[in-house]
Amino acid sequence: MTANRRFRRVVRIGPVQVATYYDGRGREKHTAACTAPRCGFATDYDNRAAAELAARTHRCAVR
Repeated sequence: MTANRRFRRVVRIGPVQVATYYDGRGREKHTAACTAPRCGFATDYDNRAAAELAARTHRCAVR
C-alpha cells in the first residue's frame, strides 16, 4: 500500500525540497528531500525549522 500524501507549503532550497503534510495519524510533519539524481536524501521532522535547516546544510555526496 502506498502512502497518499498531500504536500503543502512546498519550497525549494537548492536541490532540496521542503514540504508539510499530515501523517497517517493526523499529525503535521515536515519533510526535506533532495531532488538530485542518485542522492537519496529524504528525512521527516516534527517542526518546519528543522526541515529547512537540514535543507540548507545538505551536501550531496554524489557528483
